[in-house]
Amino acid sequence: MSALEPGDRDALHRVLRARRDVRTGFVDTPVDDARLHRVLAAAHTAPSVGFSQPWDFLVLRSAELRAELAGLAQEQRRAFAASLPAARARAFAGLRVEAIREAPLGIVVTCDPTRGGRHVLGRHTQPRMAAHSVAGAVQNLWLAARAEDLGVGWVSFFDERELARRLHERIGMPEHLEVVAYLCVGHVDGFADAPELETAGWARRRPLAWAVHDETWGQHHVDPLDETLAAIAEIDPAPGAEAAREHLTRMTVPPGALGGVAGIGVRLAGLAGTCPPPLPEPAVVAVFAGDHGVHARGVTPWPQEVTTQMVANFLSGGAAVNAFAATVGAEVQVVDVGVAADLEPAPGLLPRKVRRGTRDMTVEPAMTDGEVRAAVHAGIETARDLVVAGNRLLVTGDMGIANTTASAALVAAFTGASAEDVTGRGTGIDDATHARKTAVVAQALAWHGLTVASEGHPRSKPAAEDSGEGRPSPLYPSEGAPRSPAAADPLRALAAVGGLEHAALAGFLLGAAALRTPVVLDGVVSGAAALVAAALAPTASHAWIAGHRSVEPAHTLALQHLGLAPALDLGLRVGEGTGALLAVPVVTAAARALADVATFDAAGVTEKKTEQEGP
Repeated sequence: MSALEPGDRDALHRVLRARRDVRTGFVDTPVDDARLHRVLAAAHTAPSVGFSQPWDFLVLRSAELRAELAGLAQEQRRAFAASLPAARARAFAGLRVEAIREAPLGIVVTCDPTRGGRHVLGRHTQPRMAAHSVAGAVQNLWLAARAEDLGVGWVSFFDERELARRLHERIGMPEHLEVVAYLCVGHVDGFADAPELETAGWARRRPLAWAVHDETWGQHHVDPLDETLAAIAEIDPAPGAEAAREHLTRMTVPPGALGGVAGIGVRLAGLAGTCPPPLPEPAVVAVFAGDHGVHARGVTPWPQEVTTQMVANFLSGGAAVNAFAATVGAEVQVVDVGVAADLEPAPGLLPRKVRRGTRDMTVEPAMTDGEVRAAVHAGIETARDLVVAGNRLLVTGDMGIANTTASAALVAAFTGASAEDVTGRGTGIDDATHARKTAVVAQALAWHGLTVASEGHPRSKPAAEDSGEGRPSPLYPSEGAPRSPAAADPLRALAAVGGLEHAALAGFLLGAAALRTPVVLDGVVSGAAALVAAALAPTASHAWIAGHRSVEPAHTLALQHLGLAPALDLGLRVGEGTGALLAVPVVTAAARALADVATFDAAGVTEKKTEQEGP
């Protein structure tokens, strides 16, 4: 074959960029046989395992048969919709996911796993390579169709075996064939500039840099943490926040009457850079799970295997976090960054294990430098994946027996508070266990040199009151306060006394801020992680909303240090993300108020006279 002609490379890349999955805009113009032949010929040139060419192309023109198959897809669409959280279901209802009836042609691309006999090169050890080869043929067909100005939509709303059985019954397709793709093909009235699911807000495209690993998994051209911190440094909340404050003065509510709800709205607008801010839905709670070596010091009566058991409970839908998430229409994702046991793959589980639990922080660092960075990167990656998947509000959750001990140590390290000030009763421990837990926290802080050598300095300051201004107080310490060793080297402090879930949560909070996506913080574990993240990037806190105040004393200290006023105060200490989930409707209402509450002018309501105007 001759070399590529001048301009071929550029033309090929233009076609690649212009390929679209088409679901709307099909017209009645018939597809002529010559054009269809060229498209199928391109598909037939695809590479295949052992040159087995396991594909066949079934062209369906019958409107009656295509309508029957559309009914099968509709059944699966309804089943999928029923499985979605409320916000996702509403978004899905507005999407067109197939055009089986409208497109003039349907092309079923099949795989024959027996093609070529027993000795196909490469299929012996990887039998699924036959189907992978067929996927290459589908891609060739798709690109050639675009070059021929034909639209193609890949319909995945089928039960593959049900579709194969129906085609066997109706047109005699052999029973052993696998259906790899049903493609809607035809002329269209135009091609979109971007993928339809992207423009509809269902999902975003991942940057290439996130997907490329150089030599070692996780080794990117730019370190994810450095890239994230650089993006956070560019956040300027002033334009959006000022626009929101000005809008609040014109809304048909008395000045200040929305209280902290107005403050949350200002925070959302500041993060988005616009007023009103985007509606923060759908929401997803990421429950980061990890075990702790300090458990061996008797800081809790609960056995360590409860972490694994509770993860199973989350995945089966039986925990408090699942009940609360269902109530507010949020999705639950469990992230294994450090569970001591191996977890079986399951829907809703993200396997990101760095190691099997931390070490005992009273005698050595809980994590190495490499491990703490890996866990932070896992959190950043999780935030990226969930935002790219279309989520507009992230919620923090956690699971790990003994994690309140590590949380207390982190809060003390970053605020300068004593072990006595920060150590709470966690899951409800007795006095003897509480005394032992307090001593363990003090021992760990002393061993790692994380105590603040200062007497008589106030250890905390009141949190900012969001009365519609939405201006958080500056991070403690204030003037004259000693700078803690933890603040001087946040990652070292995190590695010394933190947990793998703390590290991942810190990355999660930073990753969300870099993507201008708000996060609702849960209890003391999230608060401790937020202290680490704020020490790395103070402006990241513009993305965070304190969902509630837990009964753990360290949580109140963390919120005061961060200048965050809790949306709720219900005496919760469940963890898992429960308190933060209960605050999700408050956050959504704050955004809706800025978008939907009428102004005095628009509603024709007379404004209150100022004192200067008189009666």
